[in-house]
Amino acid sequence: MAARSLRRLGALLPAAGEPGTGSLYFRGCPCAFSTAAQQRSTGDECGPEDPSEEPKHPLPDCALEHKAIKLEEQVRDLTERYRRALADSENVRRRTQKFVEDAKLFGIQSFCRDLVEVADILEKTAESAAGQPGDPNPALKKIYEGLALIEAKLQSVFAKHGLQKMNPVGGRYDPYDHEIICHVPAEGMQPGTVALVTQDGYKLHGRTIRHALVGVAVEAQE
Repeated sequence: MAARSLRRLGALLPAAGEPGTGSLYFRGCPCAFSTAAQQRSTGDECGPEDPSEEPKHPLPDCALEHKAIKLEEQVRDLTERYRRALADSENVRRRTQKFVEDAKLFGIQSFCRDLVEVADILEKTAESAAGQPGDPNPALKKIYEGLALIEAKLQSVFAKHGLQKMNPVGGRYDPYDHEIICHVPAEGMQPGTVALVTQDGYKLHGRTIRHALVGVAVEAQE
């Protein structure tokens, strides 16, 4: 019984296998069985595709050109904004620096206005102490000399701090520096020039802090 079964199994075995295929063919049944090695090889080669290797769909040329134009416009806009912001910050810096410099120069402007009034009183007192030429009073003469020294020292201190007295006599009338209080006949002077000064004017670092009160020469009417 067992021998008969073996003979039948031998009859079912393949007569010959195709070399290199790794498959077994049975008589009367063309079914193929893959070996384990072939299954492993096939499994490695036919694995899931790498997502990174999926074909990318490139954008059309018109879309790329439109995107490039839009980016260029954004760059130009940002560049222009940056330049404007830079210019504004530079203007603010300059104005602030000018304000600080003016504060240093003209911070004593009000104080100087008060001091020039003291200088006026001192000058008038010195003129009064001078008296008449040839006055024999020695005490009055010493007082005048002392007042003259004080006045000279005061003007020196004024100049040290940028405060200067105007000397407009003989110069052209300037409404920014002078204030007309009278007109005088032009005797040997050009009309429109300053003929006399009743109150001295002062400038602080070139800026007028007190106008000079002047009389302007005009043509004499016949």
